[in-house]
Amino acid sequence: MIPEDKLQMPADELETNSPINLTILHAPADVMAHFARAIADEIKTHNQAGEPTRLILPVGPIGHYPLLAQISNQEKISWKNVHVFNMDEYCDWTGRWIPEDHPLSFRGFMKHEFYTLLDPELRIPESQRHFPDPLHLDTVAEAIEALGGIDTCYGGIGYHGHVAFNEPAISHWHEIPEEDFRTAPARIVPLAPDSIVMNSIRNTGGNSNNFPPMGVTLGMKDILAAKRIRMYCAGGRWQQTIVRISIFGDPSVRYPTTLLKDHPDYALIIDQATASPPSVTLKYTKTN
Repeated sequence: MIPEDKLQMPADELETNSPINLTILHAPADVMAHFARAIADEIKTHNQAGEPTRLILPVGPIGHYPLLAQISNQEKISWKNVHVFNMDEYCDWTGRWIPEDHPLSFRGFMKHEFYTLLDPELRIPESQRHFPDPLHLDTVAEAIEALGGIDTCYGGIGYHGHVAFNEPAISHWHEIPEEDFRTAPARIVPLAPDSIVMNSIRNTGGNSNNFPPMGVTLGMKDILAAKRIRMYCAGGRWQQTIVRISIFGDPSVRYPTTLLKDHPDYALIIDQATASPPSVTLKYTKTN
């Protein structure tokens, strides 16, 4: 964790005291608008220069995708020379992708909730849409290398600081040195219990038995090698603590997001509610 004075620092003091590039916007909608605009402007700039755009993108957050499609269509921003590497995907208990038509599939989400929203003449070719493949783990890294690297990694931060499915390397049985974690490649991972609990509450009505138990993820090596890293958080109360750990915590595999702090071009964009100090409050649902 971090010292109590950092944990309880008023939101209006965070930007001036942050050791990382931090932007605090008013509301979640502003964060998603910033997210969409940043991606659109990056692609537009590269298109004008006749250069490819090479991005790592998340599914989570997702609120920026409808806005991004709208901006791309309105401004005729072509995705024909864009290469997208998604951060991760859920896997079943055998370590294989869940089907694309599964309600939780990230592949399915990107196809149906973003790519098909782009006008046909602007749409990214399917061959330029990449996901880490549990049966061919090195394919993504090879594709990134062939393209000359990633321009920007965009993403969010999980409850315990995971970036993609690079979850905290905590075990009773062994330790993973920080340098090994930083240089870890794409791999299959069992999801941490708290990830399963939190995401099953949000996505399956609390039915953890109906939630994928594993995932496949880009490694921290792929993420940290990007020229720029931009993380967006607008979760409000549930992200308040991990955002402050991300800002003030020492780099540690216990909170993978803290490993981003050493990157030369890293920025974090959050909303006012997420910037607020965490409080202890009894929450319950009224029945009348």
